[in-house]
Amino acid sequence: MTDATHARVTAVPAPPRQRVYLDLTHLGRHVTGIERVTIEQFEKVAFASSDVRQVGANGILSMILRQQLLLPLLAVLHPRALFVFPGFPPSPLMRLFRGRVVMYVHDLFLLTRRQDLGLKARLYMAWPFARAVAGLRYFLTNSEKTLAELAAVAPSDARLALYRPRVANLFGLEPPTAHRAGHPAREPGTLRLVALGTVEPRKNYPAALAIADALAGLGFAGVQIDIIGREGWGGETERLSSHPRVRLRGYLSAAEAKAVIESADLYLCTSHDEGLGLPLLEVQYAGLAVVAPDAPVFREVLGASGTFVDPTRPEDAARAIAHLVAAPDWRQRAAAAALANVARWNGLAEGDAGRVVESLAGQLATAWRDGTGRGS
Repeated sequence: MTDATHARVTAVPAPPRQRVYLDLTHLGRHVTGIERVTIEQFEKVAFASSDVRQVGANGILSMILRQQLLLPLLAVLHPRALFVFPGFPPSPLMRLFRGRVVMYVHDLFLLTRRQDLGLKARLYMAWPFARAVAGLRYFLTNSEKTLAELAAVAPSDARLALYRPRVANLFGLEPPTAHRAGHPAREPGTLRLVALGTVEPRKNYPAALAIADALAGLGFAGVQIDIIGREGWGGETERLSSHPRVRLRGYLSAAEAKAVIESADLYLCTSHDEGLGLPLLEVQYAGLAVVAPDAPVFREVLGASGTFVDPTRPEDAARAIAHLVAAPDWRQRAAAAALANVARWNGLAEGDAGRVVESLAGQLATAWRDGTGRGS
């Protein structure tokens, strides 16, 4: 990664009680990855010496009106305020105030994987996102992979910075030693896999079922995969629901998800692509071994703790899993690696947080000095 890609806004102390508008209009739905990051990294973050105004919404119409009209109007009325967009892309009108807008980019799927998008995303989000990444100046990203992809399409004067999310024990997962000690022994040939995420084409769940079928052919006749996630688009639910080795759990509460995750042997990810893959880290609090595609973003997230496979070759992936679980002490080694990886990731995230707070302070000071932030 070049120095230019990692350019930072000069850190300058923010003026007292400067106003910050935080777009939370996309909250209030099911709490998935984007919502979790918004809550933990932005809603709960205190902007030092700033007057933070949270802009929420009640329903879809309210969300659209506030995103597309209210926030640009507020930018006109308050020419020294900073505007932070941690979820949905901002209105194209916000390009008029690019010196006072900070956008958090979770991934570039609205540009790169349009074939996997739902109708709402294609109609409502794709065009504003394309306008934002081509016209705004200040961006935060969740991974090195997302940052590199964004750098290729952002303006030449764009300032990009990593703001990796710190991973909390969202589901209240028990320490692996205590959890495994009370877990009943599996019947021979039994293997329970778990996956998290909306049931939609990009998650590539059919590949996970193909791997499960291949495991059955290797002697794991009792293999089963639990998929935790709300029903999405693309007819994926109908295609998966008839498979005998899958259980579609739907959207679960934290307590319900905890029970399913802690009863699993492995976490299996077969996504075509991810901006980060937050659940892969979250389940590691249970000491689960994680099997994921051999792609840069998953190696970035999992480090040495992951088992990497090619989802397009289910027999090879099944053999890799069978080899993993053949060692007598595989659970203990997987648990130690998982917890070490969570600690590694959170250390990186905490370093990012300190730099981002300085950057935001610098942007606040610049907006206050310049007055409008237009074109700066």
